[in-house]
Amino acid sequence: MFDYEMLLRLVISAVLGLVIGLEREYKGKPLGLKTCLVISITSCLLTIVSIQSAYIFPDSDYITIRMDPLRLAAQIVSGVGFLGAGVILRREDDTISGLTTAAMVWGAAGVGLATGAGFYVESIVGVVLLMGSVELLPALSNHVKRRFFHSRDLTLRIGVKDRGDIPDVIAKVEKEVRSIKKIRIKESKDRPFLIVLKVNITGKLKATDLYMKLSQIEGVETMDIRE
Repeated sequence: MFDYEMLLRLVISAVLGLVIGLEREYKGKPLGLKTCLVISITSCLLTIVSIQSAYIFPDSDYITIRMDPLRLAAQIVSGVGFLGAGVILRREDDTISGLTTAAMVWGAAGVGLATGAGFYVESIVGVVLLMGSVELLPALSNHVKRRFFHSRDLTLRIGVKDRGDIPDVIAKVEKEVRSIKKIRIKESKDRPFLIVLKVNITGKLKATDLYMKLSQIEGVETMDIRE
């Protein structure tokens, strides 16, 4: 005989995992729709199995079987960490990307686990808060930073042909921005010298305007601006 409440838990878990997956899929992240669904549904299923198994085995006349209802589910949190580690990347300029996606992997597992344990409302509220955290808060933070602090950070990747032009290029960049927070210079035999700068600019300055100014600096071969 089917337990319809357990089936309902799996369905709710799938829907909530779908919401998380669609957000990652929309942003073109490595962890997408299918991955979030698999994590959420499987976490829910394992939680159900863990809880129900603790009460299926009857007590014996000779020995009493005692099981932790969440023993199997507890391993989900640590196990999902391997998936999260797989989407964290270290780029050429020493910046780390994929941390939010890795956190969303953990979040999808948590949602499935909570749903499998029967915490429906808490799971739904958790997904709403997750979506708000990754979608609304960054936009709000940028808006506040531009309006009240009148500044924002950019990463500049400037290709310079000659080694001797590097100090002059950095000095001219410093005149166009509020401050330079980090400098990294990479030498390559086949490509121009790469200068990676993390700079702070005024909120009113557009990235396109900065690009036009910096690209006209003598000695600059290539220009890449990331916000």
